[in-house]
Amino acid sequence: MPVTMIENGKTVTIVRISGSEEVRQHLFEIGFVVGEPVTIVNNINGNLILKVKDARVALDRKLAQKVMVG
Repeated sequence: MPVTMIENGKTVTIVRISGSEEVRQHLFEIGFVVGEPVTIVNNINGNLILKVKDARVALDRKLAQKVMVG
């Protein structure tokens, strides 16, 4: 399921990153790696603030839907 469907405060694990090679590379560079835990700090209509690798990262809904979690 996409990370946009997870509620605030939950920690989940990245299981897949979809999208073009460019999108996957960008997400990798900012810390989104398969197997990495991610905490949802704030989810407002699918626009997210996430905690990944001790950093807070903001993703818009379109980009966040590329991050699949389990």
